[in-house]
Amino acid sequence: MATTSPTPHYDTDFLPQTGEPIAQLPGVVRVTAPNASAYTFTGTNTFLVGHDRLALVDPGPLDAAHETALLAAMDGRAVTAILLTHTHRDHSASARRLGDRLGAPLWFGGPHRLSRPLRRFERNPIRKSCDWDLVPDRTLLDGEIIAAGDLELSVHATPGHCANHLAFGIVGTDNLLSGDHVMGWNSTLVSVPDGSMADYLASLDKVIALPYSRYLPAHGGPIADGKAHARALWAHRQMRNKQVLAAVRHGAHRIGAVADAIYPTQPVKVRIAARMTIMAHVEYLEGLALLRVKRGLFGVRLELA
Repeated sequence: MATTSPTPHYDTDFLPQTGEPIAQLPGVVRVTAPNASAYTFTGTNTFLVGHDRLALVDPGPLDAAHETALLAAMDGRAVTAILLTHTHRDHSASARRLGDRLGAPLWFGGPHRLSRPLRRFERNPIRKSCDWDLVPDRTLLDGEIIAAGDLELSVHATPGHCANHLAFGIVGTDNLLSGDHVMGWNSTLVSVPDGSMADYLASLDKVIALPYSRYLPAHGGPIADGKAHARALWAHRQMRNKQVLAAVRHGAHRIGAVADAIYPTQPVKVRIAARMTIMAHVEYLEGLALLRVKRGLFGVRLELA
């Protein structure tokens, strides 16, 4: 288990230089898509990996300007594969179109799937953000080494944000393409049943143990000390677990009441995401037998175990 760390420091001053090819290290270029939002920060980072031959990681949304920017950055070089860290549409919506245009196969961790089955009366709150119909030409497996353009990537299954999430280590460097699993601008949304807090925490432990220290996330700027940041995120989630238990102990028996206790002044969009993540914490604590959750047609009721 990871050890605790200080509160995460979030870098919200990142300048994406949207549409411009920005070198991250030799053989890796970032082009940020123009899809900035409350959930995507400054936009989705697409990475071109390789020198003379390329792999394209997270091609991003269907957007003509972004496609034009990517083609310009490729500068006529062959694309051997399109890789996805996961199948949320801000990462994957353009994948099949670009794959067909470039003659490049799609490689990722399998079709989109839930982290657990839906319960009675339950709906996936982010179902419209998921690319349910996209099927890989090759399903990438945890621990394998793949040729990405003319470089090599190590594949690491990092479920939590969603079930098919992957991170990619750039072999021979200390850099990890961390997708949405570890980002520098904010903590990751974990929305059940699409995601899983237990999986997310286990995946934090996993990346901390990998031989990569600098993280290149899919939103926001590089994280110089990725391991320290991941440890801080782990500690942050443990602090939230304690806050959930304390809120229930003091009479907050509904998800909304717990969110109000923990996030009393946050704007509406942040509070929507916060409620989703609080539910993920609740399920995690239920799994540890620290909370009892009574589910019904009109929501859940929480009690200390």
